[in-house]
Amino acid sequence: MASEDVDESDAVVDESITREETVLITGCSSGIGRATAKVFLDEGWRVYATSRDITDVTDLAEAGCQTAALDVTDDDQIAAVVEEIIDDWGRIDCLVNNAGYAQMGPVEDVSVEDVHSQFDVNVYGPHRLARQVLPHMREQGDGTIVNLSSLAGRVSYPGNGVYCGSKFALEAMSDALRAEVSSFDVDVVLVEPGPVETNFSKRVEDEVDTLDRTSAYDSLYRILDDTAAIGGGGPAAVPPRRVAEVILNAASSTEPAARYPVGPFANFFAYAGVLPAKWRDAAYRLVSKLAGVRS
Repeated sequence: MASEDVDESDAVVDESITREETVLITGCSSGIGRATAKVFLDEGWRVYATSRDITDVTDLAEAGCQTAALDVTDDDQIAAVVEEIIDDWGRIDCLVNNAGYAQMGPVEDVSVEDVHSQFDVNVYGPHRLARQVLPHMREQGDGTIVNLSSLAGRVSYPGNGVYCGSKFALEAMSDALRAEVSSFDVDVVLVEPGPVETNFSKRVEDEVDTLDRTSAYDSLYRILDDTAAIGGGGPAAVPPRRVAEVILNAASSTEPAARYPVGPFANFFAYAGVLPAKWRDAAYRLVSKLAGVRS
């Protein structure tokens, strides 16, 4: 019987061509998360689109995504979803930590409980997910973790201290993690959008409305009530798909950048963060004074 020669290099190439890559995305009920699920699906990825309420992602399931209920504050749910992905497909190539919200208000007026809730979602959530997927990424020898930050992760401003604090923490954690896992060929990326055309402003209104307002901050609350000025819209806002395409690009790159600012505001604030604090404080005082005049 004649022996058959097998070109091992060809076999490797064939496997890489046929293997679909798998992405797990949190917070897919709307906005950036939903758009991200769609662009990954369009590019042929296996997409696990998750949301706290699975009925919010029914249309994504119909489009071809695998969907699951996932609350990023629930360790058991996180472990179950990751285990399901590994059981079904054997690997996780990309984790997109998108789920998050913004707790606005003067630092004094935000309760300790609300600060904890903010960090539980925006910081501890990505940490929980990363801890679950990293053992699998190390074992497979590659992977990408994309953490959704914000221009608020680079520059802190009044009325936004708790939210900025959570994003600053996410950025610091990501920078450390990137160095810790680089030797395993795992990449950690920060995507930093400015204003995005989403329902962000409605959530901001909901969070601010629950606060017991201290009258000393009336001028600040007038600024907060003008939600277009803090991230829910305006002429500088970018569509969610633009952010999603940046996330896809980072996940697909063999050498992704550490940070991807998205939109004109994000690029501007990346430079504003290096300005002297007294300059930034003076700018806020001017804005606050104008708000007082407007009232």
